[in-house]
Amino acid sequence: MADIPGDLLYTTSHEWVRREHDGTVTVGLTDFAQRNLGDVVYLELPEAGTRIGAEEAVGTVESVKAASEFYTPVGGEVTAVNTDLAQEPGLVNDDPYESWLFQARPSDPGAVDALLDPGAYRELIRQEQEV
Repeated sequence: MADIPGDLLYTTSHEWVRREHDGTVTVGLTDFAQRNLGDVVYLELPEAGTRIGAEEAVGTVESVKAASEFYTPVGGEVTAVNTDLAQEPGLVNDDPYESWLFQARPSDPGAVDALLDPGAYRELIRQEQEV
């Protein structure tokens, strides 16, 4: 079973979200996502300052198996990008919950409340594995 930390929120497209004390959110790929992707070999990340819409594709992750987009859970503005991942994209596989992709300031901070809690995310994974 995938690792699902209890202090994070989750999306149906398998991104994790952590609320920060300054009102921003940090976003990364879940353990479930990185396991399904396999070895990550390339990441295309959004640029700081970019305006983003909720559930909008904001980057690409390529692995030895496939390439897919990742999404922003909330609308707002990208405030920071994890540039270490450009040099070492495999860090996502090593520790997906430390290897965040980007940070954003939500235009509607309350939108974060609509994300999945750990129990709901665990149920989503269970349902996807049954298909």
